[in-house]
Amino acid sequence: MNSNKLQAHGAIFLANSIFGLGVPVTKLLLDDWVTPMGYMASRSLGACILFWIIAAFLPKEKVERKDLITILFGGLMGFVISQTLTAWALDFTSPVYFSLIASLTPVAVMLCAALTIGEKITPKKSLGVLLGIAGAVLMVLMSQSLGSGKNDLIGIALAILSVLTWAVYLIITRNVASKYSPVTQMKYVFLISAIVTVPIAIPELPDNALYTAAWGWEGVLEMAFIVICATALGFFLIPYAMKHLSATTVSIYTNLQPVVASLVAILIGQDILTWDKPVAGILVLLSAYIVTQVKDNE
Repeated sequence: MNSNKLQAHGAIFLANSIFGLGVPVTKLLLDDWVTPMGYMASRSLGACILFWIIAAFLPKEKVERKDLITILFGGLMGFVISQTLTAWALDFTSPVYFSLIASLTPVAVMLCAALTIGEKITPKKSLGVLLGIAGAVLMVLMSQSLGSGKNDLIGIALAILSVLTWAVYLIITRNVASKYSPVTQMKYVFLISAIVTVPIAIPELPDNALYTAAWGWEGVLEMAFIVICATALGFFLIPYAMKHLSATTVSIYTNLQPVVASLVAILIGQDILTWDKPVAGILVLLSAYIVTQVKDNE
């Protein structure tokens, strides 16, 4: 493995570890400090400012018009829509259920690739899809009696939609990811994200304790982690990794998220360990393994 690929693997490993930790932190913010749209607007505007400041100190990179359209559309799909769905999902369900659904990202990438670019789905890969579906169905069924969210069924459905839109983002941006620097890509992704989310969130400001007299340093630090680490750093590392790795390989590392998110969520009391969660985890992780490791002709 050459040094570039090794660094790319390290980058995507770090990104998904941060994203995993970001799940319970997001839950804390949504429970105590911000609304889902207030959360999204804070992430978008904060990351937008950071990336445009960083870009000002780097050589200017010209982006072709068709590539800019792809980057902007990718920003709408991969951040505005996907991450808004994530925030809504975490408002309804637990970090553990959400992160387990996120593990189905490789399956979602394969299905979207089959629909958009005609990638073949072999019998063994079909088995992987079925295992993933079985894991999701188990979560849905058991959430009715063992779930700890306010409406786990709605949360799981929103999480599935979030994963699907993220898969579309990985597919449509895989070509431009190799052409431009991560900073160039991300400054436009978060620019369009801020333009869309901030006006929607402004009327909700009185409902966001973080932006009223009731604010606290705990909320500020949690939001700072989300903006600086789980947004700016995480979304910087993804396009860097995609310069040297395939979209499917990048999606494999999503499996780190439920491990980190589940451990932290259970440790801080956001969730409890019930028998269905490890069983569902085994099913979805096995599903992701089959989908990503089986050869195209198998």
